[in-house]
Amino acid sequence: MAETVEQALAVQLKGRDFIGLVDYTSEEIRYLIDLAIDLKKKQKAGEVYQPLKGKTLGMIFEKSSTRTRVSFEVGMYQLGGHALFLSKNDLQIGRGETIADTAQTMSRYLDGIMIRTYAHRTVIELARNATVPVINGLTDLSHPCQALADYQTVLEKKGRLEGLKVAYIGDGNNMVHSLLMGAAKLGVNFAVATPQGYEPDNEVLQLSRDAAVKTGASVQFTNDPKEAIADADVVYTDVWASMGFEAEQKEREIAFKQFQVNEELAKYAKSDYIFMHCLPAHRGEEVSEGVIDGAHSVIFDQAENRLHAQKAVMAAIM
Repeated sequence: MAETVEQALAVQLKGRDFIGLVDYTSEEIRYLIDLAIDLKKKQKAGEVYQPLKGKTLGMIFEKSSTRTRVSFEVGMYQLGGHALFLSKNDLQIGRGETIADTAQTMSRYLDGIMIRTYAHRTVIELARNATVPVINGLTDLSHPCQALADYQTVLEKKGRLEGLKVAYIGDGNNMVHSLLMGAAKLGVNFAVATPQGYEPDNEVLQLSRDAAVKTGASVQFTNDPKEAIADADVVYTDVWASMGFEAEQKEREIAFKQFQVNEELAKYAKSDYIFMHCLPAHRGEEVSEGVIDGAHSVIFDQAENRLHAQKAVMAAIM
């Protein structure tokens, strides 16, 4: 019997790390999104699906979280496995043990490791030394699990991904990096508007443009939010000061003053646009209450899809 594309993709994902969307092909990312949608249907129908029965995921948290902790822990349970919450105070890395030694030791106990941390190099080093799959739960450079859930949400709401326009207004942070790469790989046109001095990482921008050439997507960068949001199908924003940048809050409030996503700015988007935010949100800062709590907002569908997207990742690689 001939092997299907889905079967081939499932085989080639087994045992892989999930560090960033840059490491995955367009077909692999779409496979994960479709798998997430399928797992969501199973869960809503009350169907028990436990491919990870008897398996254990270690969850290392150097950064606190609501959605990441709950979604991974619940997701692992629903897949039949068990998740261990490990703060840096629970581990010897908090007392100076190397990432390499931690990775090799934990690999003897666990079937997978998820880490939510600051420096991206920490995840790279962990994955390099671990013998089990490593999942990036967030770093200062990228947030691939969120981006995967976001594009699942867009597909559910719009019925397609190719040719849509996503406008991101705000800080050129880890969130925009993963959204950019995801868009380029999935054929989604992406426009970024940030204040001067808060642009996305140049290397990420270039890698996204290279990927976009293959899918026919466009990548646009501007310092004008009206230009970016024009005719957008999806409008996205994030906090102005991400975790670790709280000391810059006042300075950023001044720099981002013209970048609030509000009813006036949203008029430039398509009339049926959807509004997205990875949460937590600061109402009255990066977004007005009228937009985030209005009819166009899909923020809680996004939040829910973290569960399903991450279940797809864990099921595929573990």
